[in-house]
Amino acid sequence: MAKSPLHGYDAHPETTADRRLSRHPSAWVRSFSCEDVRPLVICRGPVRKEALDVFRQMGIEGAGILLSERDSIVYPRSLSPELRMLHPSRVHRVRDYGGANREEREERIAEIAKICKQHGYTHVFAGYGFMAEEEILPRLLAENGIGFIGPSAHVHALAGRKDEAKRTAVRSGVSVTPGIDDATRRLVLRKYPGKEEILALAKVKGFSSPPSACFEAKEPLHALADWLLSEALRARIDLFTIDELCEEIENCAFELLSKYPGHRVRLKAVGGGGGKGQRIIGPAPHADLARSAAKEARGKVLEILGEVKAGGVGDDKNIILELNIEETRHHEIQLLGNGNWCIALGGRDCSLQMHEQKLVEISLTKEELEQAIAKAKASGRLDEAQALEEDLETLLRMEDEAERFGLAVGLDSASTFECIVYRSEGKQRHAFMEMNTRIQVEHRVSELCYALRFENPENPSEAFEVSSIIEAMVLLARHGPRLPRPKRIRRHGAAIEARLNATDASLSPHPGGLIQSWSPPLPHEIRDDQGICLPHPDTGAFVDYRISGAYDSNIALLITYGESRAQALERLSEILLRTRIRGVDVHTNASFQGSLIEWMRSHGPWVKPSTRFVSAYLAATGALARAIDEIDPELLWDLYVSKRLNEAESLGKNHRAAFEQVAARQATWVSRPLRLLFDDPHFLAAWLSRHRSAVFRDSEKPLRWKALPIDVLASTYRLLNMEPSPGKAPAFAIWDHDQELLERALTFYHTLEARLGASPPELLESLRHPLPPPGFSKEDWQGIRSAHLAFSFGLELLALPFILGEDAGFFEIKVKPNQSVHFPEVFLDRDSQEKLRKHLAPPPPPTGDTIVATSGGMFYSREAPHLPPRAVPGMRVVAGPPRDVREVMKKFDKGPPPFSGTILEVLAPGDGAIIQKGQPLFKVKPDHQEVVEPKHQKEKRRQKTIEMIERLPRL
Repeated sequence: MAKSPLHGYDAHPETTADRRLSRHPSAWVRSFSCEDVRPLVICRGPVRKEALDVFRQMGIEGAGILLSERDSIVYPRSLSPELRMLHPSRVHRVRDYGGANREEREERIAEIAKICKQHGYTHVFAGYGFMAEEEILPRLLAENGIGFIGPSAHVHALAGRKDEAKRTAVRSGVSVTPGIDDATRRLVLRKYPGKEEILALAKVKGFSSPPSACFEAKEPLHALADWLLSEALRARIDLFTIDELCEEIENCAFELLSKYPGHRVRLKAVGGGGGKGQRIIGPAPHADLARSAAKEARGKVLEILGEVKAGGVGDDKNIILELNIEETRHHEIQLLGNGNWCIALGGRDCSLQMHEQKLVEISLTKEELEQAIAKAKASGRLDEAQALEEDLETLLRMEDEAERFGLAVGLDSASTFECIVYRSEGKQRHAFMEMNTRIQVEHRVSELCYALRFENPENPSEAFEVSSIIEAMVLLARHGPRLPRPKRIRRHGAAIEARLNATDASLSPHPGGLIQSWSPPLPHEIRDDQGICLPHPDTGAFVDYRISGAYDSNIALLITYGESRAQALERLSEILLRTRIRGVDVHTNASFQGSLIEWMRSHGPWVKPSTRFVSAYLAATGALARAIDEIDPELLWDLYVSKRLNEAESLGKNHRAAFEQVAARQATWVSRPLRLLFDDPHFLAAWLSRHRSAVFRDSEKPLRWKALPIDVLASTYRLLNMEPSPGKAPAFAIWDHDQELLERALTFYHTLEARLGASPPELLESLRHPLPPPGFSKEDWQGIRSAHLAFSFGLELLALPFILGEDAGFFEIKVKPNQSVHFPEVFLDRDSQEKLRKHLAPPPPPTGDTIVATSGGMFYSREAPHLPPRAVPGMRVVAGPPRDVREVMKKFDKGPPPFSGTILEVLAPGDGAIIQKGQPLFKVKPDHQEVVEPKHQKEKRRQKTIEMIERLPRL
């Protein structure tokens, strides 16, 4: 790969293309140059590095960034990597990027405007973080004469707030989910039920008179209440208390739970984004139980407002309630517009998510669906073709509705139209969820599938193409009204993105690790890592990077593409399984993501996982971990050898001596990769998916091999990235003597397979019989069987993972003819999911009379600033209810005490301090001292291991 001055490697040549329009021979094209733009980037993360690269390629010089104290002071060694490519004069220090409440955010915007004026920045780019979706940002910037690279304030007002967006959708004829979007309006009208009361309050508050349109509206009281709320937001005052809001949300929840018994209800902050500010309550099995279920909403309101930092005076505290559709897929449409036209750039399937956070995003385009439908029909897979045709129809409807919605709000930049897709009454349907008035984390998935071609309306031969959504946003910010409606040009057949997050094996956030090395990008890999892999500008060495945990858990976006979805999945699987990040206490979800993609590959590229898939699949992997916990991998080889030697001894001492030599020679070629599989259940899950067709079982009969075990062993080394390569450390590669043995065995079996002209099952069956097949002498066949007996020693253990997979129920995950996924109920039950996840990353045990943190993060002693601490000395605690709250990488995690007792001392630091997993938080006098009886777990695992060896099919 060629060296790049910015990244160390050119992972994808298209990302470094020169995009300067000023060099184009056409004067019309040159008129769209943006080289006079001076942008200030006010976000962080992968999009900041990407934006700086795009600006440079466009010929834009002098871009600057903000640098938060959290990046540079509070968290050592987490200094923003982008600093290695910027002059110090273009780095501007601020307290933080956004602010904890509206007042602080306005202060920050004023500070940003001042920085722009002092340093000559003409525009601000907010990416997808912090204030990117807040109307106040582009509005105040415009008042200061500064451009905004993103949707304008009026677009945010109509589409950015979830309540107003839903009303706009209804007016535009867009499908929506049943729910309530006017809780705060209802509350205002309950307190001030008439026109006179509203006008009297407005006079007391000093508001101007309402516009005449309010009195002419179809529902004048509704219009007046909405006007009153908007005036209160502008004046930064509250018209109701949080307690009154909690009561109103409870009443709304009661209404929905009563109307839809048996369903749950989703609560969403109108200003939440990126999965934040959402909670689910219910269900109420019967309407008469709806009130008790609705009471749960009160506590959820406090959590939501705290999570989106909307609990301050004058913040928009509206919360919408929607019927929670349990089995859904999450699809979204990429949009671009200039206020006069709006164009959709295909869709993305974002159903693979957990904790409302997306993990994998896959392109969904008209062209790739049409190709997949034709291929399915040609292969006779008519059920699959019908399911794909449903997806194509849904995609086309969503694109049409998205463009209509974009025109209705006057979209003048990039945004995303998000929908849920579900089945009802035997049909596939969709419903609008929300509009993200910003660029999305997964925008590259769409731009890898489509480019935009802008043509001169008077001379179509004068044209230019744009392949970056960030570049398109800059063009729209600088030349929006002049830009003609573009044509979309197909680039690659499919694209896919996996989010590499700092999480433990259970997908819980794991901050604090120190990255000390990272394998280089592979061919076809686009790595958006916010510059972590940028080498030191002087030495070229990797620079240590601390994963601070101050923001979300994302470390990088791993993106690839292909001519088909199958090829894109294959490339992403290779990228994930070969990515190696090393350091101190570094945990990522790479092996989980590799397992997930491998499962999809093995079950077909067009399988349709729902938003419940990841939690259920993680539970299935937890069941694998539990099955591994029941055996003793350290004793596995010795117990297997002991069994085989005892069998050989019955045939005579010479046989035992020969087997002892074989056992010594082959001690690591199978046991070592197996141990690595058992060390990481996610690798084991990936292995089971990749090799699920290698064995079969007829009814209750023992397992039988459909593939050659030696091929499975070779594939295992590839899966674990242990193939020999120059410079690979011995700890991470197959050992030389094992590689030599593997090559000899592969040659032996493949040569024999070719001579017999037999399938693997037929070959293995032949080797069981002493009589030679045609073409072999008795002596030759005896020698062949002896070699097979030696080579197969240890290979039999490769059946053990299949037995563990059966016992865990992993193979009970099935794909239906319509490509949806069936899980056993145990993997869908939320209580079971929580229990099984703990087998993947067991929480640290309490130490005697001390309660410790179950995860790292930012510690809080209370759920909201106005509430009392949840734990103080002398307070009695009961096992279960949480005593503290931790903000861990954008996720709020509550720590329940593991035992009941009385708090003697609070050991935790003050609110807002960073704590580590396992850190002591409270000294407690337990109600009773638990005595743990010895259960002989070691012997129990030993006996279980012996039992499993007895179940292995013999070769």
